[in-house]
Amino acid sequence: MATQKIFLTREELCMLIVKIVAALLIVGLFGAIHLAAPEFLPEVIELLSRGDIVETANYIQSYGSLAVVFSFFLTLFVNAIGFPPAIIFSTANTLIFGIVPGIILSVVAETVGVTISFQLLRFFFRDSAKKIIKKNKRLTSIDKYSSKNGFTVMLIARMVPYVPSGILNAAGALSSMSLWDYFLASLVGKFPSTGIEAIIGHDAILQEEDMTRIIVVVIFAIALIAWAWHYQKKHHH
Repeated sequence: MATQKIFLTREELCMLIVKIVAALLIVGLFGAIHLAAPEFLPEVIELLSRGDIVETANYIQSYGSLAVVFSFFLTLFVNAIGFPPAIIFSTANTLIFGIVPGIILSVVAETVGVTISFQLLRFFFRDSAKKIIKKNKRLTSIDKYSSKNGFTVMLIARMVPYVPSGILNAAGALSSMSLWDYFLASLVGKFPSTGIEAIIGHDAILQEEDMTRIIVVVIFAIALIAWAWHYQKKHHH
């Protein structure tokens, strides 16, 4: 009978300590924000729980000249935690700043947010996932596939509107795909999906309809898929 390892190695112990310190720093950051502005976090949490697009837009606008900065970090935060749906904020951004600027702001903020989530999830959970993957041939083959083809898979997944961001963040973090492939696939893939979500939401609220914008986004998505195929072939074969 194989003996089970009871004690951690020095490397594992050091990594555990680093992870505990990192977790405490994250908690400390939110604690510092709450101490500096006690009303801020409860307001934002209540706003997020309601998920009202118009109310969200009004709240962002209340920051005046800092509305762009606040919206960027709010959108970033929401995509980092994966809740609530990003469409609330991408639509709010188009209502406040206009369709094109709103989509660009949303895509950049969302990409930074999901990349932070990717890094945190990978830092805290990838080592544990590796141990599980090594014990299963099917998981090992999937892991190898993600290293080679993760960019294209993530790009196409990001292009699909209304897919929960948190699921893709976790899938990417636990896979073997590189940070660069994840970042680039998320940045490029989010343009069509965010564009479609934001335009539909914008037009529904303002009771407008312009199919031309949707058609342009779909054509753009097809062009991006063709580019992704070329990129995958050039850099991963």
